[in-house]
Amino acid sequence: MKPHKSISHFPFPFFLLLLLPPPPTSATPPPTSSSSYTDAQQLLSFKSSLPIPTLLPNWLPNQNPCSFSGIFCNGTRVSSIHLSSVSLSTNLTVVSNFLMALDSLESLSLKSVSLSGSISLHFPPGSKCSPLLTSLDLAHNSLSGPLSDVPNFAAACSALTFLNLSSNSLDFSTIPFSSAFPLRTLQVLDLSYNKITGPNVVPWILSDGCGNLQSLVLKGNKISGEMSVVSTCSKLEHLDLSSNNFSISLPSFGDCSALDHLDISGNKFSGDVGRAISSCKQLTFLNLSMNHFNGPIPVMPTNSLKFLSLGGNGFQGIIPMSLMDSCAELVELDLSANSLSGSVPDALSSCSLLESLDISGNNFSSELPVEILMKLANLKAVSLSLNNFYGTLPDSLSKLATLESLDLSSNSFSGSIPAGLCGDPGNIWKELYLQNNLFTGTIPPSLSNCTQLVSLDLSFNYLKGTIPSSLGSLSKLRDLIIWLNQLSGEIPQELMYLGSLENLILDFNELTGSIPIGLSNCTNLNWISLANNKLSGEVPGWIGKLPNLAILKLSNNSFSGSIPPELGDCKSLIWLDLNTNMLNGTIPPALFKQSGNIAVNFVASKTYGVVLLELLTGKRPTDSADFGDNNLVGWVKQHAKLKISDVFDPELMKEDVRLEIELLQHLKVACACLDDRPWRRPTMIQVMAMFKEIQAGSGMDSQSTIATEDGGFGVVEMVEMSIKEVPESKQ
Repeated sequence: MKPHKSISHFPFPFFLLLLLPPPPTSATPPPTSSSSYTDAQQLLSFKSSLPIPTLLPNWLPNQNPCSFSGIFCNGTRVSSIHLSSVSLSTNLTVVSNFLMALDSLESLSLKSVSLSGSISLHFPPGSKCSPLLTSLDLAHNSLSGPLSDVPNFAAACSALTFLNLSSNSLDFSTIPFSSAFPLRTLQVLDLSYNKITGPNVVPWILSDGCGNLQSLVLKGNKISGEMSVVSTCSKLEHLDLSSNNFSISLPSFGDCSALDHLDISGNKFSGDVGRAISSCKQLTFLNLSMNHFNGPIPVMPTNSLKFLSLGGNGFQGIIPMSLMDSCAELVELDLSANSLSGSVPDALSSCSLLESLDISGNNFSSELPVEILMKLANLKAVSLSLNNFYGTLPDSLSKLATLESLDLSSNSFSGSIPAGLCGDPGNIWKELYLQNNLFTGTIPPSLSNCTQLVSLDLSFNYLKGTIPSSLGSLSKLRDLIIWLNQLSGEIPQELMYLGSLENLILDFNELTGSIPIGLSNCTNLNWISLANNKLSGEVPGWIGKLPNLAILKLSNNSFSGSIPPELGDCKSLIWLDLNTNMLNGTIPPALFKQSGNIAVNFVASKTYGVVLLELLTGKRPTDSADFGDNNLVGWVKQHAKLKISDVFDPELMKEDVRLEIELLQHLKVACACLDDRPWRRPTMIQVMAMFKEIQAGSGMDSQSTIATEDGGFGVVEMVEMSIKEVPESKQ
């Protein structure tokens, strides 16, 4: 499975740039004036207060401050300071004393500069905030304190229009003593990704009215309760309440004629969304995903929409014509993870600017709507996975000239993979996902004509024959995943030319021969999984020279000889599975050297979750006789609400009944990886950190959960766990 990707054409930072004054340039430094000298002294005092004296090396005495790095001037006076990503390691008091007090300063950007301490703003006697300061960006630091201290910025800096305090540690545990949050001149307020909790946050922020507020961003907190007061903000253009804890019926947004960007995703909103936003005629960005909306997709003001996401709700029925009739401006459409049915309407072809279409995780049933897709001349990404599409794939798919990503996984497509699928020499396909279907025949060597391929997944099918050696010409390929088929023959030596290869997953086939030495050239490999084949020969020692290798699965083959001590040189190795082979000798002491520091850019955790479920249950992901109309993931979800221990492979339980607690801990890791909400899934780095803690071996957070009330999998907080090697599941 691939991680969900979003092509958002109007990200929030672009909106902010429209509101920020451009920093003045400083060409040849002008002659020094007394005012310029005062600015220089304050800047040098700021530098001298820093704990690292070597920072800001060209901030020197007797130099024009307009020549200092990060300093921009208007005439002879310092007007803008941009020191983002310079590790200043200081606090807000120092910043206010020396920088914010520069009396001609208009803009100050200190994003990601290691600011710490209290958010409380204080100026020394005789000093005050610049009366010209309009823009202040302190995002991505370690500032803390109550939200009630934030109004001090507006009070002290009377001209402030832009304030960004996102990604800090501000909190809101109780209602502040101050009766209101005076927005004053503020046009942009960003408090996203802090530690703000509670039901009264939005009413308090807007308790003194909306003033000139144009953008309010509160995403990534734990805010709940009412938010209907936003309907009074007639000038609001950008509202982001995503990834919070709102669980109310969505109120009307009132006179929202100025609203351009609305994101309330990742909450538990319900109710009549069509009514709530009926007056928001200028919306270009609307994200309602991951909420509790249900029923038919309502009529919405879509005439100006460029981005629309309704994914992860309970919408039912067909795709309505009202949506198709007004999609002329639409660039991205996401209807994934609902309960929509029927077929893809012909009218979708009227969305002529569409670049991304995601209708995965629904109940659509028809042949592939290739004629409709071919009329969408700008299409870059299509995901039809997890539906009931059927039939064969036509060669005409190759004519989707602009397409970069095609996901047809987890459907009922059958027949052969067309030899002409990559027939267009101008194709730019980067991702091709055909796993979990009913494809038969061989892998066409002509797939190598898709020269831009980065990810190729043909798993969970009925493919036979050999792995084409021509795939070795795909120089950009990072993921080659063809496990659980009926492939035979040797692993092609030509794979040695895949210099970008990170994940080679070929388990559960009938491959023979030895591991080709040419793979030693693929130094970016993170995951080699060749289990449950008929491979033989010795486990090669050169594997230990792969600097990023984290997972090596060679179990259930016919490897012989001893375990090479060079495997101990794999500094990133965290999973080594050699069981059920014909190995002899002792376990090399060198194996205990490996440190398990996982490499970045790992394979998607959702794929790993399926692998782990297979190990724990002893079942193939497509054992339909056991799952009925379900698949492995759905079957485990169902049991999570009943008796979860029934999912474990009885062979594991025979070894030691006390293993049940330990198996449950591993199951929770798998469930976290398979959460329906992509942002809730742990990254593979986090997953591997969990397994590092597994080695400590003494239990797990009792608050961890598996099935959530909405049928998804909840995030698991792993504290201390232990793991033992478990047998591979059998075909």
